[in-house]
Amino acid sequence: MNAGTHAPRIVVLAGGVGGSKFVLGVREAARRRWPDADGGTRAEITVIANTGDDLWLSGLRLQPDVDSMIYALAGVNDAERGWGRAGESERVAAELHAWGSGWPWFTLGDLDLGAHVARTGWLHDGLSVTQVVARLASRWPLGIRLLPMTDAEVDTHVETEQGRMHFQEWWTRHRASLPARGFDSPGIAQAAPAPGVLESLAAADVIIFAPSNPVVSLGPILAVPGIDDAVRAAGGVVVGVSPIIAGAPVRGMADACLAAVGIEATAAAVGRHYGARDHGGLLDAWLIAEEDAALAPEIEAAGVRAEVRPLWMRDLETSAALADAALDAAS
Repeated sequence: MNAGTHAPRIVVLAGGVGGSKFVLGVREAARRRWPDADGGTRAEITVIANTGDDLWLSGLRLQPDVDSMIYALAGVNDAERGWGRAGESERVAAELHAWGSGWPWFTLGDLDLGAHVARTGWLHDGLSVTQVVARLASRWPLGIRLLPMTDAEVDTHVETEQGRMHFQEWWTRHRASLPARGFDSPGIAQAAPAPGVLESLAAADVIIFAPSNPVVSLGPILAVPGIDDAVRAAGGVVVGVSPIIAGAPVRGMADACLAAVGIEATAAAVGRHYGARDHGGLLDAWLIAEEDAALAPEIEAAGVRAEVRPLWMRDLETSAALADAALDAAS
């Protein structure tokens, strides 16, 4: 997929802040490879976002991964904190906490609350999650099509020694320090892919697994019935980017999630977890870091083509370079 070829249809499966950074890189790489007259790209980019970490809080519906994606692509995200809007205030959150509402360790900015109020109102008006995400995304020219993985509520919960809790409590309050026994998304076995998800996968020239958490970001997407089969059956090339570098997660606490489901925190183990499409798995190629080059033969032995590339996303340039590497791997 070089600059002189036709503009492709690119689908990215992503969740979390790392996924947002990667999607920014994909958009930038596509702009450079297939520019249009308006400064955008002729490539069609669809992002299927994780909604497994969605939740209800103080009567409002929150979609952390969807919002992180929108804010990052719009250029209004708080890059220093890594979540929420830039230039935030927290007066409403302080007032909610004074009333004993919500979680005192889960702070919502005032600008962010505006999105949650709008989303909740539209849902109460009868709009689907897909329609709500489209409305939220239409505020800014994002340059991509953003789809939720499903319109169903399939919030992720965690089983721990201290009991069952919402994923956000385990992740944000406890920082994944409580040993997890497993993860569960009630209702996901009966959920359906959101409108457009299966069609975008079937039409894609390349499908990319962002370097997102394999268990709680990409895992819920692939657990929606029909999505994993659509990836296996897709005519395009499926390329994954490892979220593990030198035995440690690129961001967050993916190692704690992997341990809970019995997967070693290595690039090779995560690649084997996804598996090779030739053997009933999901991947054609797997990008691993230069620090993990020695693992390439192990990955190749599992039937997945290993591509050794720099994986650190420090800024837009390095994110775009990583996206370029993923697109090259689809050649």
